[in-house]
Amino acid sequence: MTLYSSFTELHKALNSGETSCVETTQAYLSRISKHKNLNIFVEVFEKEALNRAKIIDTKIEKGTAGKLAGMVIGIKDNICFKNHKVSAASKILEGFESMFTATALQNLIDQDAIIIGRLNCDEFAMGSANENTKYGPVKNPLDKSRVAGGSSGGSAAAVAAGLCLAALGSDTGGSVRQPAAFCGVIGFKPTYSRVSRHGLIAYGSSFDQIGPIVKSVYDAALITEVMSGRDGFDNTASSINVEKYTKTVFAPPPKKIAYFRQCLELNVLDKEIRKATEKKISELRDNGYIVDAIDFPYFDALMPIYYILSTAEASSNLARYDGVHYGYRSKKNTDLESTYKNTRTSGFGEEVKRRIMLGTFVLSSGHNEEFYTKALKIRRLIQDKTKEVFQKYDLLISPTTPNTAFTIGEKNSNPTKAYLEDIFTVQANLSGNPAISTPISKHSNGMPISIHVMSDMFCEGSLFSFVHNINKESNL
Repeated sequence: MTLYSSFTELHKALNSGETSCVETTQAYLSRISKHKNLNIFVEVFEKEALNRAKIIDTKIEKGTAGKLAGMVIGIKDNICFKNHKVSAASKILEGFESMFTATALQNLIDQDAIIIGRLNCDEFAMGSANENTKYGPVKNPLDKSRVAGGSSGGSAAAVAAGLCLAALGSDTGGSVRQPAAFCGVIGFKPTYSRVSRHGLIAYGSSFDQIGPIVKSVYDAALITEVMSGRDGFDNTASSINVEKYTKTVFAPPPKKIAYFRQCLELNVLDKEIRKATEKKISELRDNGYIVDAIDFPYFDALMPIYYILSTAEASSNLARYDGVHYGYRSKKNTDLESTYKNTRTSGFGEEVKRRIMLGTFVLSSGHNEEFYTKALKIRRLIQDKTKEVFQKYDLLISPTTPNTAFTIGEKNSNPTKAYLEDIFTVQANLSGNPAISTPISKHSNGMPISIHVMSDMFCEGSLFSFVHNINKESNL
């Protein structure tokens, strides 16, 4: 059976009778079974997905099917699904089953999406390689010796390998866009608050956002349109009306673009990625776009500010995992204090413990003013300056990553090298702006090269129309 690269293609085939939801789901299940060596899925909902496919086939026949009827979706293992296990790839949530479904996921289910399984990820979404996981590293389907990126590596690899049509990930500092770039697919992070965080296991509450990974920008627009909007379970979810992104995809793209000089001057930026980005900038100018080089005064502060604030929030959020109420509990306990200490010591992985310790340090009474409070002030300056950029320009572009996907284990001895893979993506999380990554070419090593595009707050439609047009112009 044909596996479709976009929901548009699948939708036509389903409505014409060329295929069925059951046949489509079976095809994905077969591929998942054949590609177990990639270590992408931590759980497959085989019977449940097939039963749901049968129901949706009936709905299609009756003409009552939802917008996503037949779309087979995988979900990152930090997104809650009622009566299903969710572990955030951590030993400390061993055996835990969610009592509710994340709002974003429920919105997709309500429109007849088929959820096929849980996807591997970095533990509590902390990582840039999908190596920090109790399930073992995800292998990049384009080159099994390389990482898939993180933290939503399983989500990106699943779409790239054709194991599902789309996948949900979470993005705290680039965790949807970076693995999408490493695997050669499209990754999208909506504006902070555009999509409810209810049911997403928290890493950094002021940074986290659920986003789709797909092969078609139209699919990203459709999924975002369906899962966005107000939510009574999340007070931070915006009440601003949700655009019809499926229409804005085909609108004329914005033409005024900026890029930061510092991005292309970085010593850590791969030469071929620099060249590919410069070529794309030249092509944009040739196609009638205005593309200006500008300076960003807080560029060097982006990474340290992100890691100070995100780890501080992680330290607070992960304090709830103590072995008392649910999940894993160490057996080497004599009293309450030893229960906490031993459970958290053996239940959390090394990277998570590293970030908890860093976050606890910057929040401590002796260092709070020096690090955390100062970082909050600089974050506001970053937000204000980013807002200024979008008063003059429609879009901001850069490479998505400074390097292509690296080999498994290559950066384990030096975590800061892995952190630098998010250097172009963290700004969107610090400022809250929407951003997207899309492939533009291939490196001489055979791995994909992507560009990263940001827009003003709640201007998701501009990103979709721009990427749709540049992909059409490049025949991608």
